[in-house]
Amino acid sequence: MRDAILVLNAGSSSLKFSLFRGSDGDAELRSVFEGQVEGIGQHTARLVVSDAAGKRRSAESLPAAEAGDHRAAIARVRTWLRDHGGVEGLGAVGHRVVHGGSVYDAPVRIDKAVLEQLEHLVPLAPLHQPQQLAAIRAVADDAPDLPQIACFDTAFHRSQPALAQALALPRELTDAGVRRYGFHGLSYEAIALVLPDLAPEIADQRVVVAHLGNGASLCAMRGRRSVATTMGFSTLDGLVMGTRPGVLDPGVLLYLMEERGMDARGLEELLYQRSGLLGVSGLSSDMRELLASTDPRAREAIDLFVYRIARELGSLAATLGGIDALVFTGGIGENAAAIRTRVCGDAEWLGVRIDEAANRAGGPRISAAGSGVSAWVVRTDENRMIARHVRTLLAQG
Repeated sequence: MRDAILVLNAGSSSLKFSLFRGSDGDAELRSVFEGQVEGIGQHTARLVVSDAAGKRRSAESLPAAEAGDHRAAIARVRTWLRDHGGVEGLGAVGHRVVHGGSVYDAPVRIDKAVLEQLEHLVPLAPLHQPQQLAAIRAVADDAPDLPQIACFDTAFHRSQPALAQALALPRELTDAGVRRYGFHGLSYEAIALVLPDLAPEIADQRVVVAHLGNGASLCAMRGRRSVATTMGFSTLDGLVMGTRPGVLDPGVLLYLMEERGMDARGLEELLYQRSGLLGVSGLSSDMRELLASTDPRAREAIDLFVYRIARELGSLAATLGGIDALVFTGGIGENAAAIRTRVCGDAEWLGVRIDEAANRAGGPRISAAGSGVSAWVVRTDENRMIARHVRTLLAQG
């Protein structure tokens, strides 16, 4: 029975993967393995794999020939899975694709026409889309008859009203695709899916989800549908992130071009790789390291991170006409109790009152009894969300 689904999430220098089993008749998909290849194209690369119980099954350094690019990394992953019985009954591969543009508002089976359309979207996500397309091609070359499904980070936000997606630019630019898209959609969709079971009293109410990690954004939901989000045309907008600045006056870019002589490539490196927590602190993009540091620059970076969340949270609350619940997810949102404390403290004016004991314990509910707005910690699972989409699409034929 071909009930195994492999999920691939290709980043600029990494390849995350998960293997699930479960037919359409099963109540839930069963996780088998998950892991990643780190340091693709670099001198030091590693393959790390754990089983469903979280037990480490492999942690090995890879020679350059086995991780020189994403094609080689995928081949190494498939070899590992084959050696450990992971490709038996493989029925499909699901891919996280960052950008679906204005064309795709739902997962789609990949064929030549879809692949060509996704190529046209590369300029809208130049640091993410090429690697994900490389992963799709690598699988197609190795197993041309294996179904592949693209699941889009932008699709969840297609439910937003037109005003929330608009930019105040000449209409010909809007018609060419320059508009607000929003990202982290698979994460938000995963949260929306579990809310009815976890907290049915707020699931369909006014909810703001804070996906806080190396990439960070907020999403306002009503009826578990996206109403507004902090990321816009690109993954640079909104909150302060690990190496990205978030909201930035476009005049800064004009200044850097005119007075500092920076070109497009220089700006791209600055905005994607040298800004955010790393740029402000000069120390690290990792929140764990900054929280542990006594350097005042680390404190300044954290302060700015929290301040921007507070401002954007107020903006989304205004869009919703108030909020009923605040949900934390992502690497920082799920694990950094100190950040949750500060964000909830800044949101007291909205009615949030935190229960510190529950917060230190990791929730899931971290708001105090009688809090006007409930607060939660919910683990996101983008890969499982992708696997569910793959299974559904395959069942449709």
